Amino acid sequence: MLSQMSSKDGFIAALDQSGGSTPSALRLYGIADSDYSSEDEMFRLMHEMRVRIMTSSAFSGDKVIGAILFEKTMDGDAAGKPVPTFLWEDRGVVPFLKVDKGLASEEDGVQVMKPMPDLDALLARAVKKGIFGTKMRSVIAHADKVGIAKVVQQQFDVARQILGHGLIPIIEPEVSIKSATKSEAEAILRDEILKRLGELPQGQSVMIKLTIPTAEDFYKPLIDHASVIRVVALSGGYSRADACEKLRHNHGMIASFSRALTEDLRVSMSDAEFDASLAGTIDQIYRASTSKIG
Repeated sequence: MLSQMSSKDGFIAALDQSGGSTPSALRLYGIADSDYSSEDEMFRLMHEMRVRIMTSSAFSGDKVIGAILFEKTMDGDAAGKPVPTFLWEDRGVVPFLKVDKGLASEEDGVQVMKPMPDLDALLARAVKKGIFGTKMRSVIAHADKVGIAKVVQQQFDVARQILGHGLIPIIEPEVSIKSATKSEAEAILRDEILKRLGELPQGQSVMIKLTIPTAEDFYKPLIDHASVIRVVALSGGYSRADACEKLRHNHGMIASFSRALTEDLRVSMSDAEFDASLAGTIDQIYRASTSKIG
């Protein structure tokens, strides 16, 4: 798994929509809020959508090298097997787990992660289920040095806890694409991450998930850092076409898209239509991750 994540061509599918983003993901898929009446039913429908994606003939480690799962997805089954086992053994896709519990209210221009008091228990369970790594998200709205330093400090503090369980953390300090100070925030963020990377013990490595930068190849110092396994890009609200075009200008950065991966999929599609649509999407994101401009 480490070899695949370090060097194989491809991208990471983000299948980790949680409580807050699930209704909008289902609406895009063609399932209205009125089609379910409880949270359990909502998550069941979401799981069915994810299983349909994971079991599609188009979804394999040839181009999708990893997949980030929501906790309920990790605990579910696909084709009669636990999802992490199915992904790795049947599809050749490395399984990751989203571990954060959402965002705190904005302060100093950022939203840090809410407390995760049960994280150690979740990580122990993830190890038993064959999970390779984790992902956790913070959000940066403004170029505030104090706020961004808080975000990065928290991300690396939790990353060390995750590394202690033998898992590889994906650190995700997302800079909002709507920020009026996006490029300035990215400059502060890059410096803070480089500082914290320098504090990691020798032999410990992380992955980093970032908004596609305003300036091309801006995150190359992170991509080239000895303690970074991979730098991956979130789509952040861009359409898939826009996200792929921007990604192609950033060498060494691969996709980890969520909504941009599923935006054309509909519950009403036949299996053949669904597989063809997903295959086209996967090809487009794969090309943006592997065939760069310039």
